[in-house]
Amino acid sequence: MGADYLEQDVVSSSDGHLLVLHDIHIDRVSDAADRFPQRAREDGRYYAVDFTLEELRKLALRERRDANGQPVYPGRYAENGPAFRVHTLDEEIRFINGLNGSTGRNVGLYTEIKKPAWHREHGIDLSAAVIDSLAQGGYTHATDNVWLQCFDADENRRIREELDCSLRLVQLVAENDWQETSTDYDALKTEEGVRGLAKNVDAVGPWIQQLYRLDANGLPVLSDFACRLRDSALDCHPYTLRSDDLPPGFNSVQDVIHFMKTELGASAVFADQPDLARQAIIGL
Repeated sequence: MGADYLEQDVVSSSDGHLLVLHDIHIDRVSDAADRFPQRAREDGRYYAVDFTLEELRKLALRERRDANGQPVYPGRYAENGPAFRVHTLDEEIRFINGLNGSTGRNVGLYTEIKKPAWHREHGIDLSAAVIDSLAQGGYTHATDNVWLQCFDADENRRIREELDCSLRLVQLVAENDWQETSTDYDALKTEEGVRGLAKNVDAVGPWIQQLYRLDANGLPVLSDFACRLRDSALDCHPYTLRSDDLPPGFNSVQDVIHFMKTELGASAVFADQPDLARQAIIGL
C-alpha cells in the first residue's frame, strides 16, 4: 500500500513478551471472553498483562468492537475471515526487515510504548524492553529508520535522559479527558509547552482535530496549537486519517492531506488507508 513506516503499538504479556496490540485490553479485539471466561478483572475487561504469551497465542484476533460488541469500522475486514494471532515486536521487526530485503524498499518502524507507567505498576519496564528489542533488531541511532512514540511526556524525558536513548522521539498529544496518561496535554499545547517539547523530542503527534477549528463558513482554519507547531522546529505527524471516519469539516482524504501539508506543513500523517493518503500526497 506504499506506506513509508509501519506502526507497532506495544504492550506486554505477564511473562514479559512484547506484543503488538493497540491497547492494554484484549477483549474487544479477540475471543478472550470465550476462551478464558474467568479471567476478566473487576471492571469486566481482559488485560494482556494477565496472560502469558502461550495463552495469548490461543486467541483469535478480529477487527475492533465497541462496548456493545459492534464493529467500530463495519466496512473493514469481514468478521468471518481467517483469524489472526497475537505476534511479538521481535517478530514484527523480523517481518519488516524481511519484506525490505525482498522488495528492495526501506520501510521503517514507528513504535509506540503504551502506558509505560501502568506497566511499571505491574512490574514491567516497558520502555527499556522496547528499546532493547529495537536495538536487537538493529535500531539504535537517530539516523536509523525508526520513530519511538509515547503519550507520556515524563516517560519521553526518561527515555532520553535516564535510558540514554538516541532514537528519534515523538510526543503524542491526547485530550486530558481521555485519561491516557497523567500528562497535562492542555499545557503541552501552549507556547511554553511547545518550547519545552522542542528540548526533548524530535516530533509531535497531535490528534488531527486539535489542529484546526471551523470558521463561520464551516471551513477549517489552523488552531493556535497548530500555529505554534508550524512555527517550531518540531516535525508534525498528525493522527489518525481514516477514509471511513473523516474529521468534521473535511469531505475527503485529499482535503485533509492538502490542509495538513499546505497549511500546517506536516511532514507525515498516520493513516489507516496509506494507499489513499499516498495518492493524495502525490497529487499535491
